[in-house]
Amino acid sequence: MRIIYMGTPDFAVEPLKRLIEANYNIVAVVTMPDKAIGRHHDTLQSSPVKQYAVSQGIPVLQPEKLKDPAFLEELRSYEADLQVVVAFRMLPEVVWGMPRLGTFNLHAALLPQYRGAAPINWAIINGETETGVTTFFLDHEIDTGRIILQEKCPLHDTDNAEDIHDRLMNLGSDLVVKTVSMIENGTAKSIPQEQFMTDAPLRHAPKIFKETCQINWQQPLKEIYNFIRGLAPYPASWTNLHMGDGKSLVLKIYACHKEEGTPDIPVGHLDTDGKRVLRVAVDGGWLHLDTIQLAGKKRMPVEDFLRGAHLGIDSYVE
Repeated sequence: MRIIYMGTPDFAVEPLKRLIEANYNIVAVVTMPDKAIGRHHDTLQSSPVKQYAVSQGIPVLQPEKLKDPAFLEELRSYEADLQVVVAFRMLPEVVWGMPRLGTFNLHAALLPQYRGAAPINWAIINGETETGVTTFFLDHEIDTGRIILQEKCPLHDTDNAEDIHDRLMNLGSDLVVKTVSMIENGTAKSIPQEQFMTDAPLRHAPKIFKETCQINWQQPLKEIYNFIRGLAPYPASWTNLHMGDGKSLVLKIYACHKEEGTPDIPVGHLDTDGKRVLRVAVDGGWLHLDTIQLAGKKRMPVEDFLRGAHLGIDSYVE
């Protein structure tokens, strides 16, 4: 069986690696064009999937446009029986409908919940206690195709997005290999997502932008805590820190912990011992800042920040 694999970030490398280790014939890889990086954008950086594919001697296709006739002709020339997609981009039907056995995608959520670009982040932000991975055949609407396999995964109160990313990457890699095996053997059954619907409302996972990441300190303690860990370590939540002396800084928060209680200062105001503790008064208790980063500086433990900070009694965040 001839397989074309499509993916871009680190999350997509492990499933590709597992397929190769299982001796599947990956005839080509499709990934994003090299990205210009550096201060002057004069250095090109290959995607993690491209770097791995090149190390394995697999041909790499990097189309700017997925409907480009030259790309489609090249893709067709590989005569793939199956296409596997992991963390790539929305495909047009002319691409996903090309192989005789179809095209399936690995999604980092339990579909039909959390359709969209950022399922890991939103599952944590919304305080879910369970998530998982799904393989499904591509269809016209994004993340709506017939489900092949699912695997559940607990989501603990202390997990951040990186923890779940790594857990689902390994779980999903196993699921991809199992799905390919079932399709090859003719034992794969696919079920319409409607049959997975429950009375629970559908939650979505839209793309996250910088504006999405600003903390709303008026929310309850648990919601703020979930929000911060759902965006850690990337892209990271942020807030404006007003020092009390007229200075304001942009502060990213990478790690925190919560303390239930009834603060005796207004919501958003800071309490500190000047050495190890920096906490924000919120509805329902205190949000302790553990690992932070000031704009233009390196990530640091809060103790390092407090060593040089001059926080007044009127310091607050917003």
